Amino acid sequence: MMITPDALGRLPETPSQTAGPYVHIGLIPKQAGFDIFENTLGEHLVATATRGERIRVEGRIFDGTGTLVRDALVEIWQANTDGRYAHPADRQEGKATDPAFRGWGRTGTDFETGLWSFETIKPGPVAGRRGHQDMAPHLNIWIVARGINLGLATRMYFDDEAAANAADPVLNIIEQAARRRTLVAQRDERDGRAVYVFDIRLQGEDETVFFDV
Repeated sequence: MMITPDALGRLPETPSQTAGPYVHIGLIPKQAGFDIFENTLGEHLVATATRGERIRVEGRIFDGTGTLVRDALVEIWQANTDGRYAHPADRQEGKATDPAFRGWGRTGTDFETGLWSFETIKPGPVAGRRGHQDMAPHLNIWIVARGINLGLATRMYFDDEAAANAADPVLNIIEQAARRRTLVAQRDERDGRAVYVFDIRLQGEDETVFFDV
């Protein structure tokens, strides 16, 4: 079908599509029952030699009605224990790289429970833009699912980093303190290990803050 411009020379917007049910098959096939990749980059970001405090991060995703989203894909990108990213563009001085830490992970919400999780380490503070005020330890999170045309970007901070959170330049952009709390994970202890719980709400009351990146 040929698309023609209107009287003002404008073309109509191309129809969009949601991510569809094939996100899992293409990006996390093992969860969808397809063991097709030799190396699966999944929810385990650490190795035996990785430096830093081992933690588990977990949560659930809710839609605007409070219903669990059981088919979402979740990615994280974070600094190492010294606050440095595993990327050549990170040139922070005085912060060591960690070859044993990938710094990036991908998983999906469990089809039954809606739970997503990562095995990682707690990151260190990262220098702000142009070397300004340090940012508090945090994870960068990206979410995609059916019904979400564009991936949603957010952050997860740690509730036991209150002083650093209070000074964080990104959190301070959010004017309402109650909204900042939607980005702070709660620490728990299980079998002597730290577990941070971070639920994400896509809409409605207590909607998680998302960023235009």
